[in-house]
Amino acid sequence: MIPLARRLTALCLLGAALTACGTARQDQPASLASPASSSPSPSRTPVLAPGPGGLTPVFEHGPRTRGRTVAFTFDADMTADQGPRAASGEHFDNPGLVRALRELKVPATVFMTGSWAEQYPAEARDLGRDPRFEVANHSWSHYAFTADCYGLPTVDSGRMRADVERAYASLRAAGVPHPMPYFRFPGGCYDQRALRALSGLGVTAVQWDVVSGDAFATDADAVARQVLDGVRPGSVVVLHCTRSAAPTTEQVVRTVVPELRRRGYRFVKVSELIGETGR
Repeated sequence: MIPLARRLTALCLLGAALTACGTARQDQPASLASPASSSPSPSRTPVLAPGPGGLTPVFEHGPRTRGRTVAFTFDADMTADQGPRAASGEHFDNPGLVRALRELKVPATVFMTGSWAEQYPAEARDLGRDPRFEVANHSWSHYAFTADCYGLPTVDSGRMRADVERAYASLRAAGVPHPMPYFRFPGGCYDQRALRALSGLGVTAVQWDVVSGDAFATDADAVARQVLDGVRPGSVVVLHCTRSAAPTTEQVVRTVVPELRRRGYRFVKVSELIGETGR
């Protein structure tokens, strides 16, 4: 889960520095040696071209000059050790938020952990089969891929690739037919070692340029103002799909969506923004 906005600004700057140029069309996952259940979908989905030496590319936002488009992304996350909390009644899902997105006709990209999909398979399947949404990979464990990432446990570099592949397997087992070849690092934390560890998987790492600040927030109006103040053409907004950690998000969406439309913005999925990059 992502802590308050003031602690994340530096991550966006890092993402900008590492973003690869150009796009490619993914006809097949790069890791053909892996089982189909542990690889990205072999669909014609826009991805960024790998960086030097095949380094995993990083996407932060779309073009600024191709119209007023904005992508809302939602992290549906649980760490691997939070299952008992969910079993005891803590809500890491948010059906009201999903309902609001449907009522407002807002397409979105959901970055889902494998552990979340295993805890809420019916909801994962529902999102994965709704053409309004695209489901992408947020790791299996939601453990950090770098040290010192907001107190999250860490994944050893030798296990990073396996954690991502396990998440793809969990998404498919839950009934998500076509998980996208996009990956969001837990906490947004990554470095060159993490990017190298995922090289060859065929995924594009997706960051953001607008931090909503909805994680652990209690003032929906303040979160809405932060989103509205931050959005620019081509923006990617990071929000959360977990009631326990982000209880204001549904209200934020119901406030922000009409205002952005009034300002002339069109809502798109991340795949559309990536497809426009480099054209």
